[in-house]
Amino acid sequence: MFEITGTIKKIFAEQTFGSGFNKREFVLTVPDGRFPQDIKFETVKDKVGLVADLKEGDKIKVSFDIRGREWKDNYYVNLNAWKIESDEAGSGAPDQDGPPLSEPEPGAGSMEIDEEPPF
Repeated sequence: MFEITGTIKKIFAEQTFGSGFNKREFVLTVPDGRFPQDIKFETVKDKVGLVADLKEGDKIKVSFDIRGREWKDNYYVNLNAWKIESDEAGSGAPDQDGPPLSEPEPGAGSMEIDEEPPF
């Protein structure tokens, strides 16, 4: 489990794929010396709702796991957010909690041949 604090820079629309898999991504700007870092996170399945009440400019703390996989001889890494908390008093962003996603649910990583990859 990892945690990081920053400011929401961008929130993307929810994506749903043919298999029923859904995700929503957001970018967090994190201070890092002279050059702040923009880091993209994703929420998947039942955690997509964590992003619903957030808005760009909110200061939050994100708890996340690192997920990696191979697809067609390419390797991908995703930062999978599973908990989002407000990092400023009165920001209006609700605290969201849930257990870390340890293993994908059956069928979560399976794709049909002509289906778009879920990333």
